[in-house]
Amino acid sequence: MTKRWYDDACGTALAMELVGERWSLLIVRELMFGPRRFGEVRGGLPGISANVLTQRLEGMERVGIVARRKLPPPASVQVYELTALGYSAEVAIQELGRWAAQSPLHDATLPLSAASAMLSFRTMIDRSRSGTFGVTVGFRFGHEGFVAVLDASGIAIRRGDPAGEAAVVFETDPATLASVVYGGRPIGDAEAAGTLRITGDRARAETFVTLFPLPTKLGS
Repeated sequence: MTKRWYDDACGTALAMELVGERWSLLIVRELMFGPRRFGEVRGGLPGISANVLTQRLEGMERVGIVARRKLPPPASVQVYELTALGYSAEVAIQELGRWAAQSPLHDATLPLSAASAMLSFRTMIDRSRSGTFGVTVGFRFGHEGFVAVLDASGIAIRRGDPAGEAAVVFETDPATLASVVYGGRPIGDAEAAGTLRITGDRARAETFVTLFPLPTKLGS
């Protein structure tokens, strides 16, 4: 960091200096499930330009939130990944998400990335609803795959192919999934529209989508 935005010792002021520029916190979100190539990060943030993404990644690398490395052969491509400091921002992102979801301005129908959908599950899970319910759920969003393991301790999610591991698999797109989980859209409606396919334990799928209620909106 070459210059300070605020002459202020408050940790919140430093947080704004670290990730307060436009797109920075969303880049952290996109990297929360592991290393990604430049094009993959940009794919999750369709409104960002290549130039701005380059600037943000370089700046976040300078302050120790993001690191670059080259994958070994046969991949041999450069990827960006979070440092330990970067990964520890998940708690802050979750709290900001819970807080903002209380606003009447929050619109759950807007587009979102696969990483955003997965992080929202880790943020919005209602432990009073999930209780001791346990299941391994898979998600396929085109070429992207995720595996979520839900048990009494919470929900853990990682990138990966759910084949042979998940009891139920949702094949869909993030917006359709959000419309079912957060918008109250019936699963059958999304299936009839051809935007959702469920394989495996349907009863568990129907229970899973009820575990992530949005908070009550707070008026002004």
